[in-house]
Amino acid sequence: MIKLLIADDEPLVQIGIQSMLNWEDYGIQVCATAMNGAAALELIEEYSPEIVITDIRMPIMNGLELVKTCRETYGRIPLFIILTSYEEFELARQALSYEVLDYLIKLELDPQSLKKSIQKALDRLNELKASETVRSANRPPFLQNYLDKFFLRLLHNLFDNKEQFQIQAKDLNLNFDNQYYVAAHCEILESSSRKMPHEKLMNLYSSTLQMVKDILKRHLACQVISLDLKHFSIIFFFSDISENGRKKMVEALKNAATMVHNYFNVQLMVGIGSIAYSPFQISDSYQDARIAFACASPEDPFRDYNQVQPENIKNSFNITLFKNDLKKAFEEFDTRILYDTLTQMIQLFRSSSVRYLQAIDGACNILYLALSLLPSGEETLTEIFSEDPDNYRSIYRMNSAEQVADWMTRLRDGLCDTLKSKRVSYKEHMISNIQKYIQSHIEERLTLNEISAVFGLSPNYLSALFKKTCGVGFSEYITQMKISRAKTLLLEQDMKVYEIADQLGFESAFYFSKVFKKVSGVSPREFTQQKT
Repeated sequence: MIKLLIADDEPLVQIGIQSMLNWEDYGIQVCATAMNGAAALELIEEYSPEIVITDIRMPIMNGLELVKTCRETYGRIPLFIILTSYEEFELARQALSYEVLDYLIKLELDPQSLKKSIQKALDRLNELKASETVRSANRPPFLQNYLDKFFLRLLHNLFDNKEQFQIQAKDLNLNFDNQYYVAAHCEILESSSRKMPHEKLMNLYSSTLQMVKDILKRHLACQVISLDLKHFSIIFFFSDISENGRKKMVEALKNAATMVHNYFNVQLMVGIGSIAYSPFQISDSYQDARIAFACASPEDPFRDYNQVQPENIKNSFNITLFKNDLKKAFEEFDTRILYDTLTQMIQLFRSSSVRYLQAIDGACNILYLALSLLPSGEETLTEIFSEDPDNYRSIYRMNSAEQVADWMTRLRDGLCDTLKSKRVSYKEHMISNIQKYIQSHIEERLTLNEISAVFGLSPNYLSALFKKTCGVGFSEYITQMKISRAKTLLLEQDMKVYEIADQLGFESAFYFSKVFKKVSGVSPREFTQQKT
């Protein structure tokens, strides 16, 4: 059961919330109640609730202090839902900077609004649990941003073929049966960002992005993809052709922009792309969105590609010319290809044929690829630009194509040096995560083509890398892991041979027994007799 704690200095409010919903229907247990923030903090330490509903004004320690302390102590869980009143708008705004999940107006609190807020909390918990299943406990995660990497490949058309796309989509439980899609490219503008400490700036952008996600998903099906600290992309999914679809999308974006401006005093700049009638056209929509975005400004922050004048079409840099080489370089840690490809781009930026907006657009896209496709991308990029106060985000201070080319030169040299020094550990880290993936899917029929597609690698490259790193062939390793799992099932589950063969994806009990004996030296029956 998921544990819920209620903190409010009014007993009637506590009782009202407890009786407002049948909590068991949501798999939730009200584990405790508190009359002030200090008492709530002690109960949080004792019960470790996943969700806390707290009043923003309480004696001894208010709700804002409670949230701040828990964030610093426990991280992202518990999730907080804030109870507030109309006149406490400023406190609610501060609370959102600590990534509070939602806020509820006390005078408007009813079962329906509470139900929506709780459902949002349950959805958020599921997201966090899903990310934890692929996070390595002791080192930077290679699969932590698996979903974002998938959508980044989709935005830039980096899939090798439709089969690879379909395998990855299936593995992520993603459905692409929609009638059409529209991509958007966005930036969060904060005029005082340079005066803010890095930690507060991170909180500001992450809170802004979370609010944008929440608001957009109330209106439309969409996927929001974080690109860096202040840029993100959106893919909207439309289930039917409707004249109101695009209008509803624009209204949702403007609503989100208004809300984040009211709460965080930031502005959104948005470029909206053309319609894509299949997932394989989403990259075209995104390319158009970046063209539209290049025409946006703080005075005119929403630009639609359909309204862009022809003379502005060349403002976006077409990265598709380099995509295959960049994909190979980042995924195989090939410094020669990376150096040559980035050198070509730098030479283009220094030529008179490329304008400033094209240069910075191209550089930013390389930045997004490096952040998303490289293990520990954020850490690597921060290290390369450690001498700059704003690290790799110094790209946004470049004022000419020549300056962008200089920034790209630093990026190229830094990436090549880092990949050379960490190539072996990166590859070992990749293989380790592939092994973990195999272990977690050991009861499925695993093939080289499917797993290479999941990780975005070519089958030949994965096969050679696996053999070199592990000293055993890919198929042989899977067989060994399946037999190891079979031994556990034979001893601990008391399962029949044919049941184990079926559960582990063998084509027949006879073939399973044959493989078992080849690996173990004895048949399944003999193995069981030896151990009993």
